[in-house]
Amino acid sequence: MSGPPSSPPQNAADALAAIPYARFLGVRPELRGDELTLVLPYRDALIGNPMLPALHGGVVGAFMELTAVAQLALTAGVGGHLPKTIDMSIDYLRSGRPSDVFARARVVKVGRRIANVAVEAWQHARAEPIAALRGHFLMRAAENPTPEES
Repeated sequence: MSGPPSSPPQNAADALAAIPYARFLGVRPELRGDELTLVLPYRDALIGNPMLPALHGGVVGAFMELTAVAQLALTAGVGGHLPKTIDMSIDYLRSGRPSDVFARARVVKVGRRIANVAVEAWQHARAEPIAALRGHFLMRAAENPTPEES
């Protein structure tokens, strides 16, 4: 990553501000170049296994879901409607250690109503992800669905 982070686009910050759990976790967006990176600041309360210690998997999964929603808000122009999760699959690749977590999402495809997103989360090196997410999101319910869409 080159250069200092600049302030994120307003709609990504607004999307995070509209999600109470994102505010609770203290998730903050950073824009480096043209890539949105979300940061989950470390707190002792995020530890799920104090014996290792390791971050709680639910916190990591929720953080990656928030990353996908923020990226969709940025690139797909969702307006006042936040995408709704249809399904997602998370691969936990290694234990999250007691330090900040970073995540980036890549929008694979946005259709009329469904978006497909891939997310990677890492701590010290992006080349060593701690988890990966693949998910489908409902972008906006149809105003008047046809019989085939209902």
